[in-house]
Amino acid sequence: MDLRPLHDRVLIKRLEEGEQKRGGIIIPDSAKEKPQQGEVQAVGNGKLLDSGSRTPPEVKPGDRILFGKYSGSEIKLEGDEYLILREDEILGVLE
Repeated sequence: MDLRPLHDRVLIKRLEEGEQKRGGIIIPDSAKEKPQQGEVQAVGNGKLLDSGSRTPPEVKPGDRILFGKYSGSEIKLEGDEYLILREDEILGVLE
């Protein structure tokens, strides 16, 4: 199943972080924070302006991005977890 976000929304797959160790103690999965990095899977057509024209999205599929801790909405598609967020919730693109 393919999903194309609408307007200025972006479909993100979170990037997994490596195992965290603090002072020789391994932190269990239940205590770990969710990563704030992701890879863009799909983008919408862009934001619709009052004039009726669209602003093209600045990100494209394959970009690695940073986003806020509480940004977007989590969804599940075919057993995989994704995040849908607005383009203005993206903090930056990793190059």
